[in-house]
Amino acid sequence: MSDATLHATDQNPDDFAVQIADQVESFLVAVTEVAKGDEPGSAVPFLLLEVSQLLLAGGRLGAHEDLVPDERYEPDTGPDADVDELRENLARLLDPIDVYSEVFDPYEPRKAPVPARISDDLADVITDLRHGMAHYRAGRTTEALWWWQFSYFSNWGSTASATLRALHSVLAHIRLDQPLEELDGLDTDQGMGDDTLEFEAGKVMEVEIGEQLGRVR
Repeated sequence: MSDATLHATDQNPDDFAVQIADQVESFLVAVTEVAKGDEPGSAVPFLLLEVSQLLLAGGRLGAHEDLVPDERYEPDTGPDADVDELRENLARLLDPIDVYSEVFDPYEPRKAPVPARISDDLADVITDLRHGMAHYRAGRTTEALWWWQFSYFSNWGSTASATLRALHSVLAHIRLDQPLEELDGLDTDQGMGDDTLEFEAGKVMEVEIGEQLGRVR
């Protein structure tokens, strides 16, 4: 075990940094396990739970005073780990409910919804979180907290929030037995109109998730 790892693990478990790092690490591990596809029927409810818990950490970072790194320039953490395999596995696992519609900023009036992918969102969030975790594991705790707070406001907070809404919508329609209408041609490579945007959850996914929900309630 390195000195940096010992430094991180020896901190008071009640310390703010330790608690945030634990929540981040839990999310990284959980999503990586879900992406392996061993339990496809439980993927959506488990992802809903993990994203919800991550956003609690984000809320705590957002409510905290502005964090200032120890150094003027960010230390090099090396290249970010490739997330393409995880992204592709999640896309296969979540098909056909991977693509959804999203409004990026609710305070910008008359903005049309745009297509997005849950798999892309989760991969982007993981990239941000891993970057901060590299600082944390190297013993640069303040740098890690600064990065997680900054990227929460600039990227992963809104991305995770959009993902949460999409996952919640899928489960809500299934639990409330409200079938979704199919939206033909919904794709992240093309723009969307102003019409009501709905997508098809798929009979297979409905059956699989419905069965798993009975086990995890």
